[in-house]
Amino acid sequence: MAYDAAQLLDMTQTQLDDLFRASPAGPIPDGMAKGTAIIAPGTKYTETIAELINHFGWQGKVFDAKKGVLKNKILIFGFEAILARVYIDKSWLDGKDCVVLDYSETSILAHYIRDEIRLIGPGFYLGKVYWAKDRLIDFCLQF
Repeated sequence: MAYDAAQLLDMTQTQLDDLFRASPAGPIPDGMAKGTAIIAPGTKYTETIAELINHFGWQGKVFDAKKGVLKNKILIFGFEAILARVYIDKSWLDGKDCVVLDYSETSILAHYIRDEIRLIGPGFYLGKVYWAKDRLIDFCLQF
């Protein structure tokens, strides 16, 4: 089944977790991806929160697969900042392979952040955000 961001915004946390568990790591992506934050999944606030974050805070990520890094597109102007290392490793959610976006050695601001993504459709990834080992939110990336 092909997914889009709107469908993910309608899912519950359990549905998002199940989809993540059932999906392959996929390749390390390359290029620019539009990002959508998924906060308070399955509630009437999810879409509004996603729109606000997308407009004012975070628009997505720009990957350089060859170098194994990415930068986030942030703020209203879409500045490329907050560098992360990108590699394949075991997910903290289920111990299976995922693409890890690791900020621990590249960012003072996001030092404790680790994202994990898995491929859920052509050019479309579902992600989990962790602060240390505590899960924070979900997001998706559309290339």
